Amino acid sequence: MTESRLSSGLPSRLLADPEMVTACAARDFTTIFRLAKAKGGYHASRIARACELTPSRVSEVMAGRREITNMTVIERIADGLRIPGHMVGLAPQAWEHAKAEVRPVAALSGRPAAPFTDTVLPGPELDDILAIAASTRVTPTVLRSLQASIEDYWRRDDEHGGEALRPAVMGQLRYVLGVLRDTADPHYRRSLHGIAAELARLTGWTYFDARQYSTARSYFAEALRLARVIEDRPFIANVLSCLSLQATYEDKASEAITLARAAQDSARIDGGVPRLMAMLAMREAFGHASAHDQEATHRAIDDARWHFDRIDQADDDPAWVQYFDRTKLTVDAGIALGQLGDAAAAEPLIEEALRSEPSANLRGRAFHSFWLARTQLQRNQVESACTTAGEALTLAFEVASPRVLAHLQEFRQSLTPYRSARPAAELSARIRELTA
Repeated sequence: MTESRLSSGLPSRLLADPEMVTACAARDFTTIFRLAKAKGGYHASRIARACELTPSRVSEVMAGRREITNMTVIERIADGLRIPGHMVGLAPQAWEHAKAEVRPVAALSGRPAAPFTDTVLPGPELDDILAIAASTRVTPTVLRSLQASIEDYWRRDDEHGGEALRPAVMGQLRYVLGVLRDTADPHYRRSLHGIAAELARLTGWTYFDARQYSTARSYFAEALRLARVIEDRPFIANVLSCLSLQATYEDKASEAITLARAAQDSARIDGGVPRLMAMLAMREAFGHASAHDQEATHRAIDDARWHFDRIDQADDDPAWVQYFDRTKLTVDAGIALGQLGDAAAAEPLIEEALRSEPSANLRGRAFHSFWLARTQLQRNQVESACTTAGEALTLAFEVASPRVLAHLQEFRQSLTPYRSARPAAELSARIRELTA
């Protein structure tokens, strides 16, 4: 195979191979490299050169003795082998834009389409040159701007979901990592590591909400590595709590509890401010509820309330935990109790939280409305449950949260014993139609 053929990346027939598609989705680089060798003519040394890896590392991955989870390395592999970003959970790479053909759209009315200019944006090579020349100098203003954008991302994620935000967040993550490589000042490097860690966590969260758990876990792990460099123990605790929550969704109750407790241990090393400890205790409660451990769940909820009651206005709470207010404490306690099957105790708590929850938080309201509907159905309040679930469905469809929609599909299964009732039959049909 000629060098020119190799430089164009893996052949399209191989990228379309079902085995390759599955391996890319799972980020199974052992299989990816083996297929590249067996079906694409890429030997270990060729893969190493294309992806800026050592041949020995490639050989270890091929043999299954080593895994690749570092996001920077994953991006290099995608670039080197010309694997489209979407196949491995990345944003479209620069070279993908260059390959895309631009075709004028014919006007349906019969009038000629307006001419399209292909000089609006620079090509990828020129873009890279300009980026190198610009070489952003880190200043306090740059850091404040980056942090403000993260806060805006989280607000928009709460209000509208993260699917549309993900490409922008991932792009900014790559940008910050690039700036970090060019920055020598230790003070600025620490701040940039923290910002990159938060962007990696946010990316993981958007994948978690999309129920792409394997990819989410990779980004959460990247966030942990970035936070570990600067020994940001509270943020490490925060990421561990995200992994704990994801474990409850994957029905891994024991793992969820272990991760939540590890998060609490990490937070205590740095003093453990009450608001953070309350949130982490509630994550542990979710794990115990998933394991149907009544006593441990109630104990963890009590711990969360105990910590929350000790919050002082003078506490230096990290910005990322300030969302955990009295309303969130209340609704999370209701959800944990609902998971245990104690609907009588759960229903008033969730109702109280929904009354005070911001109307702009569409995904949160959809999620909490589902849990209220679930507790109402547990109490055989079929008509109320269907009305509440219908409201949740409207919100979930508007915000496009696969996680909430999956909950509502489960709710539809719970309606089976009540299908003869008109509200249940109508809601079931609506859920089927909107989630098809």
